[in-house]
Formats: sequence, structure tokens, C-alpha cells
Amino acid sequence: MSRLFKIGFVALFAMLATGCSIVAPKYSPSIPNVGQLKSAGDFNAKVGKFTSVDGSPGNANPISIRGSGMHSPYNNSYAEYLAAAIAQELELAGRLNPGSQLEISGLLQKNDLDGSGMNTGTGDIQARFVVKKAGAIVYDQVKVAHIKWESSFAGAIAIPKAQQSYPDLVSKLLETLYADNNFINALK
Repeated sequence: MSRLFKIGFVALFAMLATGCSIVAPKYSPSIPNVGQLKSAGDFNAKVGKFTSVDGSPGNANPISIRGSGMHSPYNNSYAEYLAAAIAQELELAGRLNPGSQLEISGLLQKNDLDGSGMNTGTGDIQARFVVKKAGAIVYDQVKVAHIKWESSFAGAIAIPKAQQSYPDLVSKLLETLYADNNFINALK
């Protein structure tokens, strides 16, 4: 065996034995979500603190995908991932104002990807969203989202597909939030 082949084999074995660590893709704002915020009327809001129910089933950090741990690119926090997603969409809609008396905060309760299926992967997310106006709670509801994507028996295909599906899961959760008339009314 060549020396290069031996080094490659040892590196591959070490990677497989310890599990890989991957990073979720950064969030890319959804144009329909931004449009929903733009059409919601004249308001501006800031994004407050988002936290996570750590250690609960279905809300692991990192998210395990076939033995690979997927970390958040936002300070290794999926709660901060959700906050960043909302902030990006508010900013693109021209509605983000860090000095606003209207504050959106939340609690990430469930956050999971399942890439173990032979043909299909799934993702589930659940968060409690709170809107405060000048410190008073005007909205407090839990929203959930579920997605499916085409997966594969081969981990080399299934893991990246699950990783790439995470922003879609967050986008669908925010789509559900923005479609709630009570949420939109709380922003006015």
C-alpha cells in the first residue's frame, strides 16, 4: 500500500470511529416570509431573547444525524438561529428596529431532524413565540412545523440532505407564525 493511501485510510477510520461534526447552513431569508411581514402593515419590532429547553427529548444540541453532530452556526445555539432568522426577515421587510417598544422573543421547545429513513427524512420544530408591547405581553403562542425530504440509505447522501433541510424547517415554522392573524395583529 502506498503511504498516501494508508494516511487516507487512517483518517477515514478516525472520522468514522468518532463521528463527524457538521454545521447547519446559515439561514437564508424566505422571500414569501418577507413579503408576509411587509404586507402586515406599518410596524417595527426588535428581536429579544430566544432561549431553548435544553436536554429535553427532541431538542438536542447538537442535533444527531446518523451519528454526526450538527451544530448551529449562531454561537452554537439553535435558539439564536431562530432569532437570527426572524431578525433577517424583519430587516429585509424594513420592519427591524432595535429601539422599538415591540419585542419578539421565544423559547425553542423541539428541534430535531431524522435522517435515518431509507428514502425519506423528516424534521420537526416547535417554539413558543411571545410579543411584548412596551413590556406587556400581547401575544403568546406555540407554533410547530414538520417537513419531509427525499433521503437515501447511503449516509454520504442522507447526512448532507438532512443538513441542507434545516433552514427549510425554520422557514416553515416562521411561515406558520407569520400566517397567524393574532401574531400580525399583535404587531400593529
